[in-house]
Amino acid sequence: MTEVDPTEPEAPYQEHIGPRRQYIRDVILGVNDGLVSIFLLVAGVVGGGLNADQVLLTSVAGAIAGSISMAAGEYMATKSQEEVFEAEMALEKIHLRDHREYERRELHEMFGDLGVPADRLDELVEIIDSSDEAMMGVMGAIEFGIVDTEKRNPYLAAVFSGLLFILGSAPSILPFVFVDDTSLGLLLAGIFAGIALFVVGAGKTLLTRKNPFVSGIENLAIGLGGGVLSYAVGRLFDVAIF
Repeated sequence: MTEVDPTEPEAPYQEHIGPRRQYIRDVILGVNDGLVSIFLLVAGVVGGGLNADQVLLTSVAGAIAGSISMAAGEYMATKSQEEVFEAEMALEKIHLRDHREYERRELHEMFGDLGVPADRLDELVEIIDSSDEAMMGVMGAIEFGIVDTEKRNPYLAAVFSGLLFILGSAPSILPFVFVDDTSLGLLLAGIFAGIALFVVGAGKTLLTRKNPFVSGIENLAIGLGGGVLSYAVGRLFDVAIF
């Protein structure tokens, strides 16, 4: 367990992200998946020899399908997770009613694992055990990671994922609205998607407090590396089949 060093200079107080943090995954996953998957799709079909109109149709269809799939998947996953948590808490309520002493011992062990001094454990457990609401709240938070303020709304998760997937798809689609040359369109899509990938990777460090340049380059490398591979597969398909 990390201990506070009293000799270190006092750092300015920084606020935590707060209730928004449970949706960070949806935001990053939605926009990044749109950026990467649609750019890979565009690179693959350009490599396969499709013309600009066909690339545009394919990418728009892919963006719509991906958006719906992301939204539906996030809704079902989030709703299922909440239902599992509700079932666990319902069972915990029964445990507190019928097996109180077992739950007290479990709480004792968990606080011990968290670093609470051994000579204070009994006192702490007694205080918490004096209230059913406190027992439910503490057991839910420590044993299952369930905190009311951290719960995710399945509807918001679906909206964030679906709409941001569409937003992430735009840099790879828009060039083919304006150009007929697929090579130029792919180059522009690569530039726009690459910039967006770097910005998303660097931007998330405002929350993660990591190095923005390293994070941006990492995200960019994943997207463009996948694009090169997808284009190569498309070219191989074009040569082998046609």
